[in-house]
Amino acid sequence: MRRMKVIIPVALLSISMGVLAFSKLHKQDPPGRYEVIMGLVGQILTQGHYQPKEINDAYSKEVFDKYLKSLDPEKKFFLKSDVQGLQTVATHIDDELQGAPLDCFNAVNTLIKQRVTEAAAIYPELLSQPFDFSKEEKVTLDPDKIDYPADAEARKDAWRKVLKYRVLEKYVELQESRDKQKDQKDKAAAEKPKTDAELEAEARTKVKSVYDRYFDRLKNKQDDNERFSLFINAITTTMDPHTDFFPPAEKRAFEEQMAGKFFGIGAQLKEEDGKIKITSIVTGSASWKDGRLKANDAILKVAQGDKEPVDVTGYAVEDAVKLIRGSKGSVVKLTVKSVDGTQKVIDIVRDEVVLDDTFAKSAIINGQHKLGYIYLPEFYADFNDRNGARCAEDVAKEITKLKAENVEGIILDLRFNGGGSLQDVVQMAGLFIPEGPIVQVKSRSGDPMILRDRDKSVQYGGPLAIMVNEYSASASEIMAAAMQDYKRAVIIGSNTFGKGTVQRMLNLDDFYSNKEIGALGAIKLTQQKFYRANGGSTQLKGVTSDILLPDPYYEVAERKDDDALAWDEIPKAPYTTWIDPVPVDALKRSSEKRMASSEAFKMMNENITTLKKMESQETYSLNMLTYKAEQKTNTNALKRYDAVNDKVKELNIVSLRVDLDRLASDSSKLARNKDWLKFRQKDIYLDEAVNVMNDLIALSYPKLQGKPANK
Repeated sequence: MRRMKVIIPVALLSISMGVLAFSKLHKQDPPGRYEVIMGLVGQILTQGHYQPKEINDAYSKEVFDKYLKSLDPEKKFFLKSDVQGLQTVATHIDDELQGAPLDCFNAVNTLIKQRVTEAAAIYPELLSQPFDFSKEEKVTLDPDKIDYPADAEARKDAWRKVLKYRVLEKYVELQESRDKQKDQKDKAAAEKPKTDAELEAEARTKVKSVYDRYFDRLKNKQDDNERFSLFINAITTTMDPHTDFFPPAEKRAFEEQMAGKFFGIGAQLKEEDGKIKITSIVTGSASWKDGRLKANDAILKVAQGDKEPVDVTGYAVEDAVKLIRGSKGSVVKLTVKSVDGTQKVIDIVRDEVVLDDTFAKSAIINGQHKLGYIYLPEFYADFNDRNGARCAEDVAKEITKLKAENVEGIILDLRFNGGGSLQDVVQMAGLFIPEGPIVQVKSRSGDPMILRDRDKSVQYGGPLAIMVNEYSASASEIMAAAMQDYKRAVIIGSNTFGKGTVQRMLNLDDFYSNKEIGALGAIKLTQQKFYRANGGSTQLKGVTSDILLPDPYYEVAERKDDDALAWDEIPKAPYTTWIDPVPVDALKRSSEKRMASSEAFKMMNENITTLKKMESQETYSLNMLTYKAEQKTNTNALKRYDAVNDKVKELNIVSLRVDLDRLASDSSKLARNKDWLKFRQKDIYLDEAVNVMNDLIALSYPKLQGKPANK
């Protein structure tokens, strides 16, 4: 799971002493921040990880390769000779985790800064002259299909091809825009269209602007601390994909995401042409109460209280957010340029901001039967606030509201839900069954622990469906697996992600305290593995849906990661299936028959095949005519993909009256709610879930013997 209350194993209690021993062992000055973090990470991984790999030279080499990939993902900075030369320190990382000098990190860090500076001089020169798009040549964009450049000349040519491709993309786009304007009859006759040469020059200017911002970030905003965080994460994710290092700011952001609230100014941001702009103001937030900050204002600088302001031009949104958010009651000063061109400094006192979009939400789908729909984006829980939001409690409230509307069935949508609180998924599953084991959790040593629902009451006993896709992970998989094992619900969608591990957040400052080196951050450590009530793991294999639907999302699951833990199983926990088991086979037959005759699903399957073929393309033409022909083929394929929705009947999905009354005074929330409903009106997967639910209700009616389906 992504976050739980931390229980530190006894073995980890010796870590702080281990750091002291390390400094004495090497007879050096007290370790700096990087050395302390390395020492703690090394000991936490070996002593606390659920299934630690041996940290040796082979492990070091894997970390080294992963770190280079994170610094130079397109293989456009390092030379082949660099990688070969760095092999002398590539096997040092295991020693560095035990207190040896940070030779590997320091060598790589020094070299990448040098290579970025060199590349920063290459792209302006290449973009200063027109490209010849009549030549027949190709570029390979997949870094896994190419090697590092052999020398500086080969590196420059690699940059030339990539830049030429980016200019070609923009050039063709500008040509199409010009030609469309030519066709507009109401266009002013006096306006002279731009020539191809002018458009090519404009395309180079636009591409240069993008790379200007890119290199400004690499040279001026990505500092040693950020590169060190990438280094530590290469170490932790080599142990398993979900063991992560969080620097202090990212740790705070993670906790805010889990809680669904944070302390800031309440302005939603976007990046536009290198500037951070306000998209909207959250109603009731500090910015809303202050009134000076407006939509489309550009934030130029951010200052913490009376400290020196930081220029955020060229920043990514997430980096600007880190500066703007902070502790409750603290002051942030924003240098802002308004739409009218005026510039001013706005000081705002940070306050709590609640993100309603994070929380459970319900609606009613009217049709053959009146259905309840609950959307849950994540298994959120505010562990720092006893009265904070908890997803299990919120879903229970939504069920109560839907039952009051006399719905005949409920669809719980867990698509794109990456998981969250283990405690809450156990409690939530208990809303639908009398009592019994929900999930089994196994630690590094010892017998599995059964986490069970102990509440004999059932809040909702009617027909139930759960929607998942390949992005449904962790707690979502526990929920789907439990309902499948109990034969309580029909699971609709694709195979889920396959994350069957439990993580706990360990604050590194709890193990080493030295105010001079500052906050250390945290490790989200894999300490347990969870298993279904039937004994099978969801790790790697995920949950296979009862009603399998074609999924356009692929290459994202756990099984794609070489460092993922293996699948296994343990003994089954004793449990009693639902008194009225879901007739999966009958539902499956009906759905398969429906999809076989569905023009929309036929198109969807064809589109998925086309998309996979497009993804497998390794080389791209830099010849204008060939490029346009390829793009025409791809565009037509994507148009067919978009046309799928035209074949789907529009669902009659509406908000509950009680929710609309609550939103009535907030026009921005009403607008967002309208968009939320509109997005689901033509959803091919939700449409089939409704069809399956209609079948389930029809099959359930004879067994209800006149009792309401939602009781």
